[in-house]
Parts: sequence; structure tokens; C-alpha cells
Amino acid sequence: MKAIFLDRDGVINQERGDYTWKIEDWKFTVDIISFLQKTSKMGFKHIVITNQGGIAKGLYTHQDVKALHRYMQSELEKNGIEMLDVFYSPYHSDFSESLSRKPESLMFEKAIYIYGINVSTSVMIGDSQRDIVAAEKVGLKAFKVDANGPLNHIIDYLK
Repeated sequence: MKAIFLDRDGVINQERGDYTWKIEDWKFTVDIISFLQKTSKMGFKHIVITNQGGIAKGLYTHQDVKALHRYMQSELEKNGIEMLDVFYSPYHSDFSESLSRKPESLMFEKAIYIYGINVSTSVMIGDSQRDIVAAEKVGLKAFKVDANGPLNHIIDYLK
């Protein structure tokens, strides 16, 4: 199976400069729906890998994150896009250490194992260096994108 791993904040939804856990604060990035539709047609599965350190900080709960992810998935499904899974790390380095929090790679390792992902045909798209570092630890080609930056160059790479 080939997959596209995606960071959430700044890649799928617009980065607000603050934590996003409320549905009313959610806004998809400019190109993401079109990009995911194209990659779905190319046979890629989609998996979100996201740090959600606001849980450790007590700003929101696991239930808040899960509700937002259900909303995200339902909105994507309306556009013909299936999100295979969402992995999130509730930890923050100010409060506790975890191998799941990027730039560590445990969330990737779990997804690769659970779904039998072929890393040689899969990629990661992130907006920070910690996304890239975590992906490269498991052998994934990684692309760093700017907020609302174009994704066409990634489509060209995947062809």
C-alpha cells in the first residue's frame, strides 16, 4: 500500500498561530481538497500524523480532538476523499517526553505496521522541520510546504 502522510495544522487546515480544536476555527488550506482528490485517483491512501500538545497543556481534551477529526473526515468524504486514519500525539515536551511526538517517529511506525505501508512509494507532507525529521527516520521522502503553498510539485513527483 502506498500512502501520503500529512501533518494537520498548516497542511490540511490553515495554521492560525494558535491551537485549533474547535470546529468553528477549522478552515481547509487552499489546495488540499484538490490535491487529495488527485492523489486518491492515483491510488494513494491518506493518513494524518499530528502533534496535539494542547491536550498536555490542558487547553482541550482528547474528545475535542476526536470530534474535530470526525468533522474533518466527514468534510473530506463529502469531496470523495477517504482519510484512512488519524494518529495524534497528546504530549508536549514542556510537560512530558514521548516517542510519539514529532520529531520522533512512533506515530509513523505504528501506521506503517498497521497498514502495511510501503515507505519507498509513500511520502510525508509537513510544514515544519520536525515533520520532515520524523518522516525521514522511517525512510519516507518528505516535502516541507508553506501555509497555503501550492502542492502541484508533489503531484509531479508522485507521477
